[in-house]
Amino acid sequence: MYEDQGDTTDDIIVCEDLHKWFGSFHVLRGITTSVRRGEKVVILGPSGSGKSTFIRTINRLEEHQRGTIVVDGVELSNDVRNVDTIRREVGMVFQQFNLFPHLTVMQNITLAPQKVRKWPKARAEEIANELLERVGIPEQAGKFPGQLSGGQQQRVAIARALAMQPKIMLFDEPTSALDPEMINEVLDVMRELAHSGMTMLIVSHEIGFAREVADRIMMFDEGLVIEEGTAEEFFTNPKHERAQEFLSKILA
Repeated sequence: MYEDQGDTTDDIIVCEDLHKWFGSFHVLRGITTSVRRGEKVVILGPSGSGKSTFIRTINRLEEHQRGTIVVDGVELSNDVRNVDTIRREVGMVFQQFNLFPHLTVMQNITLAPQKVRKWPKARAEEIANELLERVGIPEQAGKFPGQLSGGQQQRVAIARALAMQPKIMLFDEPTSALDPEMINEVLDVMRELAHSGMTMLIVSHEIGFAREVADRIMMFDEGLVIEEGTAEEFFTNPKHERAQEFLSKILA
């Protein structure tokens, strides 16, 4: 379903000297990194460190003021056409589910493919049914979001993002608004997606999940990437003092 027809280089996301301010607050302070096709990157860090802002710049939900972002060969600029091109290829799942409460699950999933991809209703619904099966809730297609549990709503949100057949998936703390017993059902969907080869950037505090699926861990602190490496390296031998302190708290 996710055959890549775009740029054939290994790096699907390239960020160079990325800066972002909110007023006088310098939230991203020169981020330079790249993400390979099919790579799973988990981003850790304390609240306010810039990690969510960083992934939100990748599909222009937040505008960066300095530096460059290139997604699948297209530079993210003020050109609306470039922004639209990139957003078609990048799916995003938020802390809050952001489903349309007045639309059924099926309508939530099929809306963007019909409007943006110009798919006929029958094709959009066929893909939606496949995705609902994939995320484990095919029986919920006719219900409204308010009739679902938080975990089910987040799985619908993932299916909705996947319905656009993106090349990249961004997750901004997708389990943080869920009750503890619902977290695993969402992480199971994300594990399956990771194993399927999707390129994923995930802001999360789910350490077990990060150790299991991440090809690379990035740790943010005060707008900088202070530690970067494989999950094994990061969790067993963090080099930066701030990373050691952070891990001692969350692994205690």
